[in-house]
Amino acid sequence: MKKSIILVLAILAFVNVFAQKQQSFEVKVTGKGKPVILIPGYSCSGDVWNETVNHLKNDYQLHVITIAGFGQAKPIENDEILKTVRNEIIQYVKDNKLKKPMLIGHSLGAFMTLWLQSTEPEMFGKSICVDGLPFVSAVGKPETTVEAVKANPQFNKEAVINNFKSLPSEGYVENMTKAMLYQVNDSVRAKQIAKWSFQSDRTTLGSTIVEMSSTDLRKEIAKIKSPILVMASLWGTKEGSEKEYNLQYAELKNKTIKVADAKHFIMYDQPEWFYNEIDLFLGSK
Repeated sequence: MKKSIILVLAILAFVNVFAQKQQSFEVKVTGKGKPVILIPGYSCSGDVWNETVNHLKNDYQLHVITIAGFGQAKPIENDEILKTVRNEIIQYVKDNKLKKPMLIGHSLGAFMTLWLQSTEPEMFGKSICVDGLPFVSAVGKPETTVEAVKANPQFNKEAVINNFKSLPSEGYVENMTKAMLYQVNDSVRAKQIAKWSFQSDRTTLGSTIVEMSSTDLRKEIAKIKSPILVMASLWGTKEGSEKEYNLQYAELKNKTIKVADAKHFIMYDQPEWFYNEIDLFLGSK
């Protein structure tokens, strides 16, 4: 009888701990070697990195993240989803004893890469930011402040979430595919990205876009110690991209900025250029 009670208590304790530890992201680990954490962009599944994983898996241990609520990953209830993701990635590195893991992030994932690096400058190795910025709300308007963004009714979190919830399911993928063709050349890729968006939790979509838009890392990135490769997409002209990126990344000391002849999803539009730059920077080839 006593053993049965102890067993029941142990099971209850395990269930309770498991419930409390539902993470703000899912992880898929592939390959062996130096650790690399790959973080997808806004609304995307970690599957956005599938081809990149195939390219790198023989040289690195790849930890591919899908943020809770994006794609088909189960959402979490939290007012600060991205900050929770940041904190739990840091804890994940500690728990798994990853030694100086490198980071590769696209878009929102690039923003997260900068946030991780500036929060824990000693924890991470060299990293790559793929078409992401430290403060997206300041594009073309460097004088923009967090206070101004928060005062803007368009960035009211509840209103933004409700706008996402009000989007009809019928025609969502088709309309989003058309929108994604401004961010990627291939229509098949555009449709896949649209499907990930459709599968995503609407509350998460609204909450995370507001959180990122109202977080300014332009000064914080001065704390980063590791080398950072910044890959920029083509914004009209190469000169225009270089100007905007150098402005946003002005405080980042150890950086290399390269402009790709590509739209936002550089890894899809210019894969050979993308892989070559990764290999040269990470030193795998």
